[in-house]
Amino acid sequence: MRSLLEREGLPPATTGDAVVAPPATATSNLRRSRRRRGKKQRGQSLVEFALIAPLFLLLVFGIVDFGIAFYSWITITNAAREGARLGAVQGTEAEITSRVNAATDHLDPADLDILVTNAEGPPGEAVSVEIDYDYNLVTPLAGILGLDTVNISSTSTMRLE
Repeated sequence: MRSLLEREGLPPATTGDAVVAPPATATSNLRRSRRRRGKKQRGQSLVEFALIAPLFLLLVFGIVDFGIAFYSWITITNAAREGARLGAVQGTEAEITSRVNAATDHLDPADLDILVTNAEGPPGEAVSVEIDYDYNLVTPLAGILGLDTVNISSTSTMRLE
């Protein structure tokens, strides 16, 4: 048998070791072995995916719901601050409520409760705007956790000018 180096027209190895190519039958056996193992590994991969997919989806649903709830909390906090600022410069209760509704226009108004305290009081007193929002989870995570809604609340108080 000729070495692989000789067949390729290369000089012989300096260590004296000859590289011999495997016989043709060994190569075909290797191919058959890989084909058989591939079918088994495809089944194994399917089982692994079936075990991991629910956990992965639960994680994705949690991220989505947390992100939307966090965005709602930021919106409510900002709306309470805007309402309190308007109240601090002698806005009426109707104007404050209107401003808060405008700041939370993308949230469901049926789930939004606005409480304005001391809107037209004497200067030096405090005006307070409290907003409660019942956030409804948008993913199937609500059924898994047994939560229908999550209450998000924010209060802002400022001194009347």
